[in-house]
Amino acid sequence: MSSARMAVRPRTARRPRSPMAAPRSFLWSRRIFLTLLTGFVLLPVFVMVSSSLKPLEDVSGEFRWMPSGLTVRPYIDIWKTVPLAEYFMNSLIVAGAATVCSVVIAVFAAYAVSRYQFRGKRVFTVTVLSTQMFPGILFLLPLFLMYVNIGNATGIALFGSRAGLILTYLTFSLPFSIWMLIGYFDSVPRDLDEAALVDGCGPIGALFRVVVPAAIPGIVAVAVYAFMTAWGEVLFASVMTNEATRTLAIGLQGYSTQNDVYWNQIMAASLVVSVPVVAGFLLLQRYLVAGLTAGAVK
Repeated sequence: MSSARMAVRPRTARRPRSPMAAPRSFLWSRRIFLTLLTGFVLLPVFVMVSSSLKPLEDVSGEFRWMPSGLTVRPYIDIWKTVPLAEYFMNSLIVAGAATVCSVVIAVFAAYAVSRYQFRGKRVFTVTVLSTQMFPGILFLLPLFLMYVNIGNATGIALFGSRAGLILTYLTFSLPFSIWMLIGYFDSVPRDLDEAALVDGCGPIGALFRVVVPAAIPGIVAVAVYAFMTAWGEVLFASVMTNEATRTLAIGLQGYSTQNDVYWNQIMAASLVVSVPVVAGFLLLQRYLVAGLTAGAVK
């Protein structure tokens, strides 16, 4: 017998567990909890998708986890039951304009607060932040009266128009956008501004050539917040719009009539209108996370 066969194969020694490692019971508990949480989150999505592929009889009757027959008819009928394309365009115009205006105004305001000293600076920042403490419903009646009176006095139709709804959404998104960009601009070194000024740039040139490119994650986070706020808002859109300017959040109510409720079409339309927000979030996720966590670790 050769010496190689006679050699005893040594046992592989187990690596000692690090004293900082989590106990196994915690690891298994975390896995179980995350699995249950994932199932709880995905369950409504599964119900929406399955209901959107069911005939109306299956959705209106006794609940079934699996449809008796799959059909894409609800995705075709959603454009005929209500003018969904018109509502989609209204929401896109209102949310897009509110986002652009919010970002542009917030960039200039936050840059002024971050880089310059002026009288009333602290009062301005505290006032901007304090507006987030009040519920939105408190502004509903004042804005309604303001728009009606402005229309009667000047002939400018703000009530029931897209412009009035855009101004309304700015009252919510703009204070948060300014406050968030102030903190982000503060994290951008002032040496960059000074170097740009030495090279011949003015304050506006330094803003757009140096500060804005360095603050892209924060600006994207503000833009996503402003767009999502305007895209899914219901309260003000239900009061400040009419049949011609109705947005998606209100237009989905058209699938519920006095005679019947088209549940399968409601689910299908809800999934369709969620596509722009979900797609935008997935595309801009890395910028959004970087913008929201900016300044957390110095």
